[in-house]
Amino acid sequence: MTPAVRAVAAVDTGAVERNCANLASGLSPGTELCAVVKADAYGHGAAECAAAAGRGGAGMLAVATGAEAHELRAGGIELPILTMGALTDDELDLALVARSEVAVWGRHFLEAVASRGRALGITPRVHVKYDTGMGRLGERDPRVVSELIGLAADSDDVELAALWTHFATADEPGSGYFEQQLGRFMDLAESIRGNGLESLRLHAANSAATLRDPACHLDMVRCGVAVYGLDPFQEDPTARGLEPAMSVRSYLAAVKRFEHGASAGYGQSWRAPAETCVGVVPVGYGDGVRRALTNNAQVLVGGHRYPVVGTISMDNLTIDLGLDPDARIGDEVTLIGAQGSERILCEEVARRLATINYEVVCGISPRVPREHS
Repeated sequence: MTPAVRAVAAVDTGAVERNCANLASGLSPGTELCAVVKADAYGHGAAECAAAAGRGGAGMLAVATGAEAHELRAGGIELPILTMGALTDDELDLALVARSEVAVWGRHFLEAVASRGRALGITPRVHVKYDTGMGRLGERDPRVVSELIGLAADSDDVELAALWTHFATADEPGSGYFEQQLGRFMDLAESIRGNGLESLRLHAANSAATLRDPACHLDMVRCGVAVYGLDPFQEDPTARGLEPAMSVRSYLAAVKRFEHGASAGYGQSWRAPAETCVGVVPVGYGDGVRRALTNNAQVLVGGHRYPVVGTISMDNLTIDLGLDPDARIGDEVTLIGAQGSERILCEEVARRLATINYEVVCGISPRVPREHS
């Protein structure tokens, strides 16, 4: 920390590299690791994490938008890229000029990709998406998907790269829907491969599926949240050999003595139950520290946990330090991460918010600078 920095999200790119190496080592023989770096690498910094993923053994990257593919190339990233999301005409051009492979899910979009490729002098590589039960992009009828595969395979304007799908409940260990989706996908894949496309690449697994069942590793897995050391099952990531890459820190800007009954924050949502000291930390929901954590979170100062008290505002939150605190103005405050033997995981914050760890890290706002090491 420096006086000019009110908060920082420190990202350990070495952890990203090690997580990728760990994930890659657990894959079935011949399976490639694709690191998903969409949404600015889940808030961690796309170009920096993409480079670290490559060092860790990822052979491909995945994004959601054309702009994200373009930004990776602008950041000097040369690994193959798959753009998975719906694309406007302008975004499609960005993706193709960035040499990104693209997902197609219907005849209309396959024709659009072929047309823009001709205009740009590019032969796009396409991944045909089969909606096996996620209910988003992709054709649901396997006969229609087979027809789309045939059109792509026969086209002079595109190159068929893969068939893929996405699981809806891979992170729910008790759900049989995962097996149903995998069964649908494999039935179609085996039929297509048996009709002359033996080399068609297949991919289906996200982080949860990758860790859950080697049967879905296929030719490639698309790992996102696990790359950043976050547990797709919302448990302790270290139990799966994953190393959290992000920590979020601020500092104590003020320490104030409170008498019994004194309140902190908007609405007087908390009053001191006895005489105490309250610390002011200059971060709030403008930085991505959600207001729903009001009176419902802890932070670390000097290796000790202290409760967040009073309503979290846009730029500040307050913590109860007790009557005789060792904490002093300028001390580091950890909102996510470790101090001494104590740690606060994203998964803990997510449980308090009744959400998932993905949203916690993606929600850290651009006002908080990323510091890569």
